[in-house]
Amino acid sequence: MKIAFHGAARTVTGSKHLITLQNGKKLLLDCGLFQGLGKDTAPMNEDFGFDPASVDYLVLSHAHIDHCGQIPHVVKHGYTGPIYATPATKELAGILLEDSAQIQRDDTRFINKRRAKQGLPPYEPIYDLEDAAKALEQFTTVNYNVWARIDESIEVMFTDAGHIIGSAAVHLRITEKGKTTCISFSGDVGRYNDAILRSPDIFPQADYIILESTYGNKLHDEVHGTVDTLYDWVHKTCIEKKGKLIIPAFSVGRTQEILYALNQLEVENRLPSVPYYVDSPLSREATAVLKNYPQYFNKRIRRIMQTDNDPFDFRGLNFIKTVDESKNLNNLPQPCVIISASGMADAGRVKHHIMNNIHDAKNTILMVGYCEPHSLGGRLMAGVKEVKIFGEMFPVIAEVGQMRSMSAHGDYDDLCQFLACQDPAMVQTLFLVHGEYEVQQDFARRLVRKGFKEVVIPEMHYETSL
Repeated sequence: MKIAFHGAARTVTGSKHLITLQNGKKLLLDCGLFQGLGKDTAPMNEDFGFDPASVDYLVLSHAHIDHCGQIPHVVKHGYTGPIYATPATKELAGILLEDSAQIQRDDTRFINKRRAKQGLPPYEPIYDLEDAAKALEQFTTVNYNVWARIDESIEVMFTDAGHIIGSAAVHLRITEKGKTTCISFSGDVGRYNDAILRSPDIFPQADYIILESTYGNKLHDEVHGTVDTLYDWVHKTCIEKKGKLIIPAFSVGRTQEILYALNQLEVENRLPSVPYYVDSPLSREATAVLKNYPQYFNKRIRRIMQTDNDPFDFRGLNFIKTVDESKNLNNLPQPCVIISASGMADAGRVKHHIMNNIHDAKNTILMVGYCEPHSLGGRLMAGVKEVKIFGEMFPVIAEVGQMRSMSAHGDYDDLCQFLACQDPAMVQTLFLVHGEYEVQQDFARRLVRKGFKEVVIPEMHYETSL
C-alpha cells in the first residue's frame, strides 16, 4: 500500500493523509482546511492533491476545522462514501461545518464589497450550507475502543486523544495478501493535565505511526497557573486601564477552558466585576455539546460538578446571538471581556472586534493558543506594528498579550508520553505531520534518541510505499 500527505505537511493546518491499498481502495485520514497561510490559503484549499470521487472511505480524528473543514468541499466534488467519526465528533462537526459555511458566506460578502469598489472580480466561497448539510448525512459513528470493520480489508478503532470532546487517535488494521499492517494516526494529542478532559489513552502496537508535532520542541509554561494569569489580564485591562480585553478563541475547546477558568475565579470570589461576552453562536452550541459528554471529563472537574452543576457559567456572562448584538459591542463605553472566534483571528466576528479596538492603547488583544505565523493572530504575536484587516492597514496600538499555558495540544513531553505505550523497535516508520518544519526537525532528533529508527517529515503531496 501507499500513503500520501496532502495537508499538514510541514505546516500546521489542512490535515489530509491518503492511504491507497494494493486493490485500489483509498482511505482518507482527515480532510481539513488550510488556515492562516496568507495569500497561499485560498489556492491550497482549492488543490486537494487527489480526486475526491476516487476515495472510498474517510476517517475523521476530530471536529476542528483544520481537520474536518474540507469535508463539504470533497463531497461537493464527488466524494460519496462514509465518514467515520466518534458520536461527539459527528455532533460537533455538524455545527462547525455549518458555521464554516456561514463564515465563508459572510466574509466573502464583506470582502466583495471592497473588491467591487476596486473593480476586482468577486470571490466565491468553496462550499455553502447545503454542501455542509449533505456532508453530515454521510457520517457513521464508531465508539471508542471498538474495532469496526469497514470492508473486507480494513478495520478501524478510535481511542481518546484528550484534545477536544470526541477527539480520537485513529488505528487501522489493513490486511493485504494475508499480511496485516497496523497504522496509527494521532490526530491532535491533548495534554495529560488538561483542565477539563481525560488524558490521552494508550493504543495497540503500530507498525507505522503518523504523529502531530505542533509543539514538538516546546514545553508549556506551568509556572503561573491559567486561572491566575487570566485574572491578571482581566484586572490589568478592564480595572486598571478601563479598556476592553479581546480574546480570540476557538469555539470548541479553548472557549470552554476560558469559561471554566473564569468560573473558578468566581468560586474563589476573585472574578472582576465587568461584563463577559462570548460573541460566537458556535461557542454557545459547542459548550452545550460539551455538557452532553461529562463521561469524557477528568476526575477533578467531575468532583467540582458535585457542588457546581455548571462549571462553565458565572455571573456577568452573556452569550451574543445576533450580528446586530455583536456590532453593538463595539459601541460599549465600559470595560468588558469579549471572547470570540476564531482562535487565529483570521475569520469570524473576532476579526471585526480586533479591527474596531486595535487603535486604543487601553485595550488588549490576548492570544491564548497556537497561531500560524502568517495569520492575523500570528502577526500580532510576532509584534508587528501594522496589520492588514479586510484589505486595510491598521496600526497596532492596543496591547498584545499571550497565555502560553493554555493549549489543547500536548507539548513534547505529552507527545512522548503518548508514544510511551509503543516499542520503538517495532515501529517501521514514524511520520511527523501538523507542525512547522524547524519544530519537526528538533522533535525528530528527540524521537531518534528515544529509539525510533526512521522518522520522516513528509513535504506536501509526498507519497511513499508502506
